[in-house]
Amino acid sequence: MARYEVAPTRTNLISLKADLALVHEGHELLEQKRQILVLELKQLTALAVEAQKRVDEELAGAFAALRRARIASGEATVYSAARAINILPEIALKERRVMGVSIPGGQLNLTGNAPYYGTSSTSVWMDEAVARFKKALHAIAELAQARIAVVRLARAIQKTIRRVNALEKLLIPDYEETVKYIQDSLEESDRQAFFNLKLVKGHLESKRSE
Repeated sequence: MARYEVAPTRTNLISLKADLALVHEGHELLEQKRQILVLELKQLTALAVEAQKRVDEELAGAFAALRRARIASGEATVYSAARAINILPEIALKERRVMGVSIPGGQLNLTGNAPYYGTSSTSVWMDEAVARFKKALHAIAELAQARIAVVRLARAIQKTIRRVNALEKLLIPDYEETVKYIQDSLEESDRQAFFNLKLVKGHLESKRSE
């Protein structure tokens, strides 16, 4: 590792030790952030998997009911009833933040004036298809939120890991090597000063004895 080019003085040593302590503190905070984000990612991934299952189930049920409605009432009747359906989606968006990462949320509301079509010419399967497609829309909205959150968290985790690695493999070792270099230099200077002092003292004592 490359050490920083600084003069080996006690002032610089004190400053570098203080900086190194801050770097260690930052590393610890980033590691805690990474752990929290990973835990959140696992939870949201599980939610996304469950949401996908609900989407698949609701869509399968909705299309099955639609097929039965076509059989029971005929293609033309179902098509006419479908055109009469007027359902408007409204999404109340909100978000929460996890360690600085924005996690999307919201509530899907489907507004419309039921009954949408005459019930005399349609079967119960048409009503079932409408109800199942509504449930599918809610499940799709939940799935979309979960997937967006998973992507954002995954990117944040990757970014945090890069920062943690940079501190562990570059910044901290460079600081530690620089601190060791200054400490070794100061110790060598102290030994040299002590040796010189002994030489001077010995020289003075020899002069006195003469």
